[in-house]
Amino acid sequence: MPRLEIAPLDVGPLMNTGVWSKRTAILTSATIPASLAERVGLPAATTDILDVGSPFDYEHHGLLYCALHLPDPRNPGYAAALHDELTALITAAGGRTLALFTSWKAMDQAAEAVKAALAKAGLDHHVYTQRDLPKPALVRAFSQDANSCLFATAGFFQGVDIPGDTLTLVTIDRIPFPRPDDPLLSARREKLGADAFRTIDIPRASMLLAQVAGRLIRTASDRGVVAVFDSRLGKANYRW
Repeated sequence: MPRLEIAPLDVGPLMNTGVWSKRTAILTSATIPASLAERVGLPAATTDILDVGSPFDYEHHGLLYCALHLPDPRNPGYAAALHDELTALITAAGGRTLALFTSWKAMDQAAEAVKAALAKAGLDHHVYTQRDLPKPALVRAFSQDANSCLFATAGFFQGVDIPGDTLTLVTIDRIPFPRPDDPLLSARREKLGADAFRTIDIPRASMLLAQVAGRLIRTASDRGVVAVFDSRLGKANYRW
C-alpha cells in the first residue's frame, strides 16, 4: 500500500522549540559529529561541549593503514585490487579480521574472491558472511574461532563488541558516504547548494568511519590495525 512520509529538512528549529527551550539535556556518544549542535538547533549561548578523551592508548595500540596504491573506488579495476589486498592482509593477520563493506554486492564479491584465494594458498581461514547466521550467532561464532574472518555490511559498523586477540584487523572497502539518492538527504543537499558536501556528506561519512574504527580496540590491552581501501582518505582535499 502506498505510504507518504513527511520529514522536516531542518530539525533544528523544531528541536529548539519543542525540547531545548524546555529541558536541560545531556547528549553523549563516542562519535558525536562536530556539526551536531548546529544541526539539532542547540543554542550556542547555552550549550557546553566537552571532549573527555578516551581511556585507550590508540597512538601505541592501533595503526591506521590507508591503501594509497589501490585504484580509486570508481575505477573498474578497483574490486580485483581490493580482493588481492584484503587476502594479503588476512594472511598477514592469521585470520582475525572483521571486513566491512558499504554494500551487499561488494561483500558478496569479496567473500567469493577471498575464499578462493585462501583455498588456493592452502590457508584454513574460515570466512563467515552476514548471510550465514543471525547477527548474535555470527559474532559468537567469529569470536570463538581466532583463525576466522567475518565479512559484513553497515549493520556491523556499530554495536559489535569483540575484545581480545580474536579481532586484530578491521577493514572497510570505501569511505561510507551516504547514498546520493536518499530523498531526504537529496532535498537537504538541494537546499544547501554548494555547502551540501561539506555540511552533510563529510560529517556523516566521518561519523560512520569512526564507528568502524571503534570495532577494533575494545579494551585497554587490545591492539590491531584499521585498514581503509579507499585511497581518497589519503589523497582527496577533504581527507583531514
